[in-house]
Amino acid sequence: MSNKILIERDGPVTTITINRPHARNALDREASLELAAAIRAFEADDAAQVAVLTGAGGSFCAGADLKELASGVDYVPWAGSPEGPLHRTPAKPVIAAVAGHACAGGLGVALWCDLRVAERSASFGVLSRRWGVPMSDGTTVRLPRLIGMSHAMDMMLTARLVGAPEAKDIGLVNRLVEDGTALLEAQALARQIAQFPPIAMRSDRASVHAQADLPADQAIARELELATQARQLEAQAGAARFAAGAGRHAALPSS
Repeated sequence: MSNKILIERDGPVTTITINRPHARNALDREASLELAAAIRAFEADDAAQVAVLTGAGGSFCAGADLKELASGVDYVPWAGSPEGPLHRTPAKPVIAAVAGHACAGGLGVALWCDLRVAERSASFGVLSRRWGVPMSDGTTVRLPRLIGMSHAMDMMLTARLVGAPEAKDIGLVNRLVEDGTALLEAQALARQIAQFPPIAMRSDRASVHAQADLPADQAIARELELATQARQLEAQAGAARFAAGAGRHAALPSS
């Protein structure tokens, strides 16, 4: 692998960094395939509980590398292709640490993550609209599901940049933080999530993802199915800790 994607492991937290700052971390074909490989490695690592996805040099991701595209190289559709990094929901939580621009495909990368921590000066937009490059990164599907049809259509049709404070207001951003702190704040949030018993956390997360495509009765049945392992392996031990007094005295992770 090249150094276009960097991986750092710190206990249960894996940090994946898009490392093309000269191109505002636009992903060329090689980098997109390496990002997909880094995600698979994170999922396969039993010690890794949560990942943080970020960009080097003060920018998150400017999308696909249009200079490479202009040269005639056909890029892998990031969501539509089985080889693409955004093809499916990751098996474990991923948090985006966003500084600078998350534009076009970079917006798609941020949307693919479970949570988005953004610096106040960060911005989001479908800037590829200006160049006739269609979305192939899941944005047209994930954006309206996250922020609603009206807000999504506004961003899709106008190509305007949405600042982080507005993004927080419409539900695109989960945490708004000071400039220069997104990565540290996202890593702290990842460590907080990693403290929880993992089976129940992952089954509840999987149910939240699955319910969007199911009628309510089927979604509830899926919730019950997903919760079975946690009920068998974690719930009784956790309840015993609570009954022994941990719930009254133990420090819970802060929100």
